[in-house]
Amino acid sequence: AADFFKTNLLDTNDGKAIALPYFKERGFLESTIKKFELGFAPDGYKNFADKAAKNQFNEEFLQTLGLVSKKGYDFFRNRVMFTIHNVSGKIIAFAGRTLSTDKKQPKYINSPETPIYNKRKVLYALHLAKNMVRKKDNCYIVEGYTDVISLFQNGVENVVASSGTSLTSDQVRLVKRYTDNITFLYDGDAAGIKASFRGIDMI
Repeated sequence: AADFFKTNLLDTNDGKAIALPYFKERGFLESTIKKFELGFAPDGYKNFADKAAKNQFNEEFLQTLGLVSKKGYDFFRNRVMFTIHNVSGKIIAFAGRTLSTDKKQPKYINSPETPIYNKRKVLYALHLAKNMVRKKDNCYIVEGYTDVISLFQNGVENVVASSGTSLTSDQVRLVKRYTDNITFLYDGDAAGIKASFRGIDMI
């Protein structure tokens, strides 16, 4: 799935015309796009499902992992894709941001809970950040995937984000393996301030 999304972003006309500009507008370099394994899920109901079937992947597994629906349709369609890894760097899930202007579409959708993905226990980019978190003895926690990527690209590598959920005690325990110090860099609006205080209380 990760290979499919990455190939669609960098090696197809739709990816280059529709999805790549989204990342480029945020100032992401191609090296950064590759480092974070960003991708593109094209529009259409069975692009991924057909490709997976052609490569003899087990459809039941694809459904269990939330990549294909029970009816055999692609879960992620017309979205830029963020790849979610576990602490050791293995791919366990995805998040997709819509490229549609349809207000009824949710802005982000995440992989559902699966046998390998429990979003309460995952921090985005911790596999890349953990060594620097330990070295700096501090972990920045931000709100979104693009916040993490922007900071990384600008040399701040001790940064993570909660993965499709507000901060949980399991995520705090994850950080605690590497440092006792956490700094929140949330939005300065009322919701961001409220989330910061909630997080501080939890810590």
